[in-house]
Amino acid sequence: MYNNPYMYQQTYNQQNINDRIDNQIAQLQQMKEQMRNQPTSINQTFQLAPSNNGKMKYAGTIDDVNKEHVMEETPFFSKDMSVLWVKNPSGNIKIYELKETPIKDSKDMLIDALMLQIEDLKKGNKNAKSINYDDDESDKTEKSSNVSSRKSTKAE
Repeated sequence: MYNNPYMYQQTYNQQNINDRIDNQIAQLQQMKEQMRNQPTSINQTFQLAPSNNGKMKYAGTIDDVNKEHVMEETPFFSKDMSVLWVKNPSGNIKIYELKETPIKDSKDMLIDALMLQIEDLKKGNKNAKSINYDDDESDKTEKSSNVSSRKSTKAE
């Protein structure tokens, strides 16, 4: 057994493996020490300009719009979408009122046009009645003046 060459090779290989493992352990310990000795770097980023320039924003009141700093003309909408504020970089604010306009198809537009015509006809009919009424009144006053003039001539 002692004279067996394979036995010598196994112990030699085992020794090499043990040495490699010891070397790797030493390297890892050195890396660990280096990591402990290195100062930890703190990275902090600062955002100097707003990231959503020129995009739509929401605001509760005009005071909220005044507080915002803008780099270009920016629209601000109220939460209920009834008011629009447009602020430019110099701080000037324009205010607009918004009103929802429903989408109308051809039938809806025809109904609206007919409703307007009906209203116009009603106004025209009222005007015609008032004109006739005025004419009737003027005829009555003329007739009454003619009657009174006839009476005065008969009395003479």
